[in-house]
Amino acid sequence: MTRLLRGIYIVLIVLRYGLDELVLTSFQKPGLRLLARIVSVGRDLSAPRGQRLREALEHLGPIFVKFGQVLSTRRDLLPPDIADELAFLQDRVPPFSSNVAVDTIERAFGRPLNEIFVEFTHKPVASASIAQVHFAVIKDRDGQTREVAVKVLRPGMLTVIDKDLSLMRMMAGWVDRLSADGKRLKPREVVAEFDKYLHDELDFMREASNAAQLRRNMEGLNLVLIPEMIWDFCRDDVIVMERMKGLPISQVDRLRAAGVDIPKLARDGVTIFFTQVFRDGFFHADMHPGNIQVSLEPATFGRYISLDFGIVGTLTETDKEYLAQNFTAFFRRDYKRVAELHIESGWVPTDTRVDELESAIRAVCEPYFDRPLKEISLGLVLMRLFQTSRRFNVEIQPQLVLLQKTLLNIEGLGRQLDPNLDLWSTAKPFLETWMLDQVGPKKLWKQLIAEAPRYAKLLPELPRLVHDFLKHRQNNDNAQLQLLIQEQRRTNRLLQGMAWVGGGFVLGMLAMQVFVRLHHFY
Repeated sequence: MTRLLRGIYIVLIVLRYGLDELVLTSFQKPGLRLLARIVSVGRDLSAPRGQRLREALEHLGPIFVKFGQVLSTRRDLLPPDIADELAFLQDRVPPFSSNVAVDTIERAFGRPLNEIFVEFTHKPVASASIAQVHFAVIKDRDGQTREVAVKVLRPGMLTVIDKDLSLMRMMAGWVDRLSADGKRLKPREVVAEFDKYLHDELDFMREASNAAQLRRNMEGLNLVLIPEMIWDFCRDDVIVMERMKGLPISQVDRLRAAGVDIPKLARDGVTIFFTQVFRDGFFHADMHPGNIQVSLEPATFGRYISLDFGIVGTLTETDKEYLAQNFTAFFRRDYKRVAELHIESGWVPTDTRVDELESAIRAVCEPYFDRPLKEISLGLVLMRLFQTSRRFNVEIQPQLVLLQKTLLNIEGLGRQLDPNLDLWSTAKPFLETWMLDQVGPKKLWKQLIAEAPRYAKLLPELPRLVHDFLKHRQNNDNAQLQLLIQEQRRTNRLLQGMAWVGGGFVLGMLAMQVFVRLHHFY
């Protein structure tokens, strides 16, 4: 019954905000279209369609807000005005009771709160749809006190998520069946992607592991701080991490007043991102301003502070090669090479004509070159390449869609800090270094080092292996020679036999001719 009422409420919100007109513009059943108009009589559709969709998702609750946030990253599927509006969705959710948070923590650790923490701040410092954060103080293994942040999963989330996802799948099925226009948005695939996204965010141990990996990767770069996970205090629904102190990166005036070099901060953000992408193939994929702070501590002044690691992206060497070569070919205006890369990657059918794909890519990319390099958006270039590829029946890999979304976030943030940021000048060294590492002496040396243990074991055995090979080959050659000689002899005997038979046949024919002539003569 609850599910039915929830479904009815969702349908009413959809009709109230005119989403039937937005998504289902071509109902296949005229009766359904008429019914929607009757039920929604008196509604106001004067607001832009993107705004109406955003407001509807906000009315439907936190899970739908998060769905809109994820949907905004699929610019390869959505019209630009809708994607831009959905990007304004904020995960603003009232905090749940601190008593509930304490119960969750005590249940996770199996002991009272005062035995877990030296101090615990009951008032949360941040709250979102999935979890909320409290500050606390712990005593570590060495007996030292440490300030920490405690992230607690919102209770009952799995049940709520599964119910709303079930309804979303049902609605996606309706859109897929009832509207040709809606079917183009691939509603079933989008909901399935959102399902995975949400369940990944619910796995706090996965988030802690992501943070630990990024922290190791970023050591030595001296541009970003990532909190240390306190593994003795991490559970499936509670994670405890080092407390980070900084100002939100969106507070630009306060950062500038504190003496932070804002243009350098913009360049550093791009450097961090491209290091994670092209060096590590493991990048923080949720880098919106709410998850980024700037340190004002003297020892780490001006460094980024990254938070919230529920979503990360990973790239294979093939993915990195595709990106590096595409960007490089794009800035050389080598559209044929861009087309060839799409085909070589296997993401475009092999029977695709290179010249047709080249022409389509040129139509997308050429307008960018009327602008200064500092105004070119690599994220938009990548998105347009994905859109063009989709016209040629290619399914873009999810990790590249996640990358494109994160790249747009980084570009937007960087140019908000410094409108004159030249993203290409920052990205180019990473692309060139990556290309050199793949084909230059560094790559060869790395491969030799990686194979050294195997070579060390094989080297003492090499003389014996060579001797055995040559001996085996000689024996094989002798055996093959004997077989060849025997076959030749058999062939000779066969030819000789055929010659005798052929000769006898000819002699017989001559004898018969003589006999016939003599018979006629007598």
